[in-house]
Amino acid sequence: MAAAAGVSKSLVSLVLQGSAQVGEARRRAVLDAVADLGYRPTRPAQVAPALRSRTVGVVLNDLRNPWFVDLLEGLTTALDGGGSTPLLSDSLTMQRVGRSSVRALVDCGVDGLVVVGTTSEEAAVLAVAADLPVVLAGTTEPRLPLGDVVVNDDVAGARSATEHLIELGHRRLAHLRGPGDIGALRLQGFREAVDHGGLTAGHRVDAGGRTEESGYAGARRLLTGSPRPTAILAFNDIAAVGAMSAAADLGIAVPEELSVVGYDDTSLAQIRHLSLTSVDNGNFAVGAQAGRFLVERIADPSLPARRFIVPTRLVVRGTTASPRT
Repeated sequence: MAAAAGVSKSLVSLVLQGSAQVGEARRRAVLDAVADLGYRPTRPAQVAPALRSRTVGVVLNDLRNPWFVDLLEGLTTALDGGGSTPLLSDSLTMQRVGRSSVRALVDCGVDGLVVVGTTSEEAAVLAVAADLPVVLAGTTEPRLPLGDVVVNDDVAGARSATEHLIELGHRRLAHLRGPGDIGALRLQGFREAVDHGGLTAGHRVDAGGRTEESGYAGARRLLTGSPRPTAILAFNDIAAVGAMSAAADLGIAVPEELSVVGYDDTSLAQIRHLSLTSVDNGNFAVGAQAGRFLVERIADPSLPARRFIVPTRLVVRGTTASPRT
């Protein structure tokens, strides 16, 4: 694998352990080699029920994201019903100290893993996927040959949010794009609505990321450009809050001069002072279904790979309105 990736064996080991010391280019080279070569550790014999730990590892990318709260509530409810207790590990925090949250959970003897949201530990997840049942919740990455995926309908969710803005009369729309496959799907939904509305030439897309800081930076670029958009669909609620902060700093009133829509319908969106229009992506249902899938896969690891899509719902609040004429 090291030769295929053009790196040393020690660097491959660091990537598989989720080390933060590896640069993005070389980390991606190793990930590509893992996928191309189909690398998997040898699967051990199925663990007898009496020897199971009755614990499940939950890999989060950043505990600061409120999107996880409802999903974890659904996940914990389903796992408890199956007799398992979740153990949480935050990849961002673990990588700061040079450790992999995936390996830490595996070392604790968990019976399976739930990967919540886009992860920075793709290689580590792939490396243990043959040894442990793995379910992806709210993400489609990494690509697992045998594993379950539970996501919301990101294309439909972003499309409905964009259609709402168009119906309000907005003609200069922008999207703060997020990372990974989920970011690509939400961009697809945005563009489908824009194209259907005949506004292909009037829309703009900028990197919005998934944090308040990246949302602020992306929105500031959009709002200081020309022509200035009258509406922004952000990748998630946190990026939307960043966009609202950028608008406030520039003296642009929300929603009178700029409509803003978030995604995930987190507790942030529901704060009355913010009253953010957002896409409810069924967080609780995603978590609950992921928990059920994992309980079933632990009992029978030979189950075929499954994919479950949870429908979305647009929740209209106070950050969207018709544009000023």
